[in-house]
Amino acid sequence: MRFASLTAIALAATFGVSAYAELPKLKQKDTYKVGFAQTESNNPWRIAESKSMQDVAKTCGWNLVYTDAAGSAAKQVADVESMIAQKVDLIVLAPREEKPLIPAVRKAKKAGIPVILIDRDVDPKLAKVGVDYVTFIGSDFVDQGRRAAEWLVKASKGQGKIVELEGSTGSSPANNRKKGFDDVIAKNTGLKIVASQSGDFSRDKGRQVMQTLLQAHPDVTAVYAHNDEMAIGAISALEAAGKKPGQDVVVVSIDGTRDALTAIASGKMGATVQSSPFFGPIACETARKYARGEKIPGWVKVEDKFYDKSNAQANMADGY
Repeated sequence: MRFASLTAIALAATFGVSAYAELPKLKQKDTYKVGFAQTESNNPWRIAESKSMQDVAKTCGWNLVYTDAAGSAAKQVADVESMIAQKVDLIVLAPREEKPLIPAVRKAKKAGIPVILIDRDVDPKLAKVGVDYVTFIGSDFVDQGRRAAEWLVKASKGQGKIVELEGSTGSSPANNRKKGFDDVIAKNTGLKIVASQSGDFSRDKGRQVMQTLLQAHPDVTAVYAHNDEMAIGAISALEAAGKKPGQDVVVVSIDGTRDALTAIASGKMGATVQSSPFFGPIACETARKYARGEKIPGWVKVEDKFYDKSNAQANMADGY
């Protein structure tokens, strides 16, 4: 996913051109007007992410302009355009989808405003890191899917029928969590993904989709959800259908919310891969480094923990 973007930096260096020559600068000063364009606030992960950004604004010298796109890529584009009109110094963007936000990123660059992407990326074939935006701060979504699949292979002894609940269509975590998981499962012939459908990262949508898929696949033995909210929704659907999550059907997910850790501790969920929402401090430090003229890598990778029955209860404080 990131290779094309990183290649752009490598080629620039090869030909003696600064990878950051085209990017707007960020002057060093005590306070900044910073726009944070959130995609939505309908789940614990997003709420924790927004709080992290709002909390760090108090200590980082940021006058934060906060917007919430309410799950609409079109509104998020408008939110970024509004920030440009307000002449913010920096935009921190959590793009809802990979492609729709690219024009907004380019408009910010044209207006002389640097952009830092957090938690979700844009399509690297259409927008280049180090050219159109400063960096992407986030997890390795492919690796998250891979880790979830590897756990499931062991837990199921390589046998079973899987329902996959995908995240928001067109988003980088949905695309890459699917790729990481599906690639591992494809190498294990005893496991089969019998259905894969978007639950839009929503608990209730995950419940509804799982309820429908159970009617077509009553013999399902495992559920892989792209986030904990959909996993919790799937658990409700399984229980409503008379099945015992954790016994009749194994559930594995991604995020590391408190509800997921509680479900693991109670035996209803098998495991979850953490996807940290606490971007505030790292976004602040990255912006400060950029203002000082330091080289920023194209991908500031966030390291994620893994929770299962062995450590969920002991790490409950990590949940949100």
